[in-house]
Amino acid sequence: MPMYAAFTYTADVDWSHPDQAAEMLEYNAFAKAAATVIKGGHALYPTATATTVRVQGGKGGDVLATDGPYAETKEALTGFYLLDCADLDEAVAVAARMPAAWHGAVEIRPVIVFNR
Repeated sequence: MPMYAAFTYTADVDWSHPDQAAEMLEYNAFAKAAATVIKGGHALYPTATATTVRVQGGKGGDVLATDGPYAETKEALTGFYLLDCADLDEAVAVAARMPAAWHGAVEIRPVIVFNR
C-alpha cells in the first residue's frame, strides 16, 4: 500500500501544555479510530523552538543556524502522521477526520520509499 505523510497545520501551540488537554482528547480519539493506517507520527513543539539551517555557498560552505522557523505564518507545521492507505482517496478521508482539518489544514504528500 502507498505511504502518505499528513502534515498538520494549526495554531502554533505547545501540545504538551495542560491548556491543550481538551483538544488532545480529540487527537487521541482520532488516533485510536485510525490506528490501522497510522504507522507513525508526532506532534511538534512550537516554532519558537525551531532552528533553521542553511549552508552559504553550497556544500562545504559556512553553516548558518538561526533561531525560529523558516517563515512566520498564521498556522504552523505542528505535527505529522505517516499513513499506510490504499490510495489518495483513502488518505484524504483519513485526513478529514483529523482535528487539524477542522481548525487548520492537513497537507498530504506521497512518500517515496527507497530500497535499502
